[in-house]
Amino acid sequence: MLALAIPAFRETADDDWLKKSELAVTFLDRYGNEVGSRGIRHNDAIPLDQFPDHLIKATLATEDRRFYEHFGIDFPGLFRAMLTNARAGGIVQGGSSISQQLAKNLFLSNERTIERKVKEAFLALWLEVRLPKNEILKLYLDRAYLGGGTFGVDAAAQYYFNKSARDVNLAEAAMLAGLFKAPSRFAPHINLPAARARANVVLDNLVEAGFMTEGQVFGARRNPAMAVDRRDERAPNYYLDWAFDEMKKLVDTLPKSVHERVFVARLALDVDLQKHADKAVEDSLRQYGHEYKAKQGAAVLMDIDGAVRAMVGGRDYNESQFNRATDAMRQPGSSFKPYVYATRANEWIQAHLDRRRFAGVHRQLVPEKLRRGFCWLDDDDRGSEAFRINVVAVKLSIAVGNGNPKVGRAKIREVARKAGLRTPLPDTPSMPIGADEVTVLDHTGAYSIFPNLGKAMTPHAVLEVRSGAGELIWRWDRDGKKPVQVLTPQVATDMNMMMSKVVEEGTARRAILDGIKAAGKTGTTNAYRDAWFVGFTGNMICGVWFGNDDYTVMHQMTGGSLPAMTWHEIMAYAHQGIELKPIPGLGPQAPSSGRAVVAEGKKDGTADPPPSRPTSVLTKRGADALVRVEWLMDEATRALAIGGAPTKATDAQGASAKPSPVASTSER
Repeated sequence: MLALAIPAFRETADDDWLKKSELAVTFLDRYGNEVGSRGIRHNDAIPLDQFPDHLIKATLATEDRRFYEHFGIDFPGLFRAMLTNARAGGIVQGGSSISQQLAKNLFLSNERTIERKVKEAFLALWLEVRLPKNEILKLYLDRAYLGGGTFGVDAAAQYYFNKSARDVNLAEAAMLAGLFKAPSRFAPHINLPAARARANVVLDNLVEAGFMTEGQVFGARRNPAMAVDRRDERAPNYYLDWAFDEMKKLVDTLPKSVHERVFVARLALDVDLQKHADKAVEDSLRQYGHEYKAKQGAAVLMDIDGAVRAMVGGRDYNESQFNRATDAMRQPGSSFKPYVYATRANEWIQAHLDRRRFAGVHRQLVPEKLRRGFCWLDDDDRGSEAFRINVVAVKLSIAVGNGNPKVGRAKIREVARKAGLRTPLPDTPSMPIGADEVTVLDHTGAYSIFPNLGKAMTPHAVLEVRSGAGELIWRWDRDGKKPVQVLTPQVATDMNMMMSKVVEEGTARRAILDGIKAAGKTGTTNAYRDAWFVGFTGNMICGVWFGNDDYTVMHQMTGGSLPAMTWHEIMAYAHQGIELKPIPGLGPQAPSSGRAVVAEGKKDGTADPPPSRPTSVLTKRGADALVRVEWLMDEATRALAIGGAPTKATDAQGASAKPSPVASTSER
């Protein structure tokens, strides 16, 4: 058992293990509006002696009645839980102590395995040796997930009751204590009757444990807690979780002179687009999910520079916090083939073209069938013909290696990795046809090599980071990862032409955007377990996936059906009111087609027009101008703070511009 637990202790090797979770970040959207927060402000958290006595008693009575008596593992409580579960014929009571649950929250995942329970037990003993009981309880109250995207009882009290945890009454404390077991099931903003029933069980526990009398809890039974109605509030929790993970990595790279643990981060998030993307995925599944036997979907929408505007990690964050856009590894199917064709085109150039003559004769040297053969690239929905076309992709991979398939696949994998695929890509004969697994985020970001003339852009959430006092610490355009040239510009241009045919004449016709050039690739895996469409315009890239968490097969869903339709819904809305940019190599924007995109289930072949997007949003030019003004004001503020004159800044035309004086930081 100890041998099983040893890997978990590597997490405790860092002397700073307790401070890792102290990072607190307030998130702003791309326009500066606060959209949420993550992390724990341990230094500013409510001291244990300021929590109401009835809140602490409700937690102990429900989660660990013998907390102050055991040494990390409550063997009598564990035996009692096993007996209760045996009588009930199922799991109705947990046997983990608060120390064990804290160990899981700090170091482990939520997987239900014997190995995790063993690690949890040993880590609980380790915590008991390192920390006093009150500190363990305090950390548990601060760091447990309690639904609604909240961590800790104070954040939950603010979210559910609009008050501090200091001020909750007994009924509210019982409801909060009931959330530790299953926050998604008992969250009052989702199922108030279930939350009240669970709170009543907590009141029973208080009486049974001897912490209170029936007379003391009678008032709370008669007057149950009233929670704030937040059913219409859809916080971008999947996006914020990913952004917080990005912040954790970013903070580790900051100079040692930065001792901050509290930050304000401005994200690339566009709340309006996020809401529409959430709605598009949910509407697609609600309308067609039963027909296709599909239960889940995910989507990522980003600018071509990698700034992620929206992320759909699943249908309901409260039901499942697992982010299918960043963590689910699924087979991309034929949507992987653009990497194969691009690698082959690159290799052809290297073998037959002198670099000094590249610009003038490239199109004459790339084979016509490869350059104009979108039909070989586009195999989705073709039935038995797909097998023959898959063979072409495999033969191309062999040609890339000059007859050696392993060498060819290694080169394809190298291009895919440089483009942005970070998941393992095992060397198998089926790799060229998309048998290896990728994530929606990586796959969508890797397609950035095509509209960016061969340059790979890193998908990112954070645009800038400031300290709690407002000092600019980090900025993506200055400190972020720089683009990497993966393909030659001409190869990227040829790939754009090929993939535009997939949309205009191939299997992704449901993705056609009226008046806007688009390109992309569908993907469908064996037995219809995964369906993809990843596509782009001159402005944005979007990837859409549908499938089932348990890998059960869908009913003949291909990438050209629901994924392409959902992609169209998201992108048609996203391109309203913005300056359209052409895809390199495809010339001007497409004229109005004069016909609506064929919609699934429409007998007359028409589609509903996309909803109008609010126009009162900043253009990119306007946002850049405001950021520049902000930089100038920062310079002026710093200059005044040290008693000097404001520094001069060079404007976009190269002239010197003197920023306006600023009286003080507080006035600014």
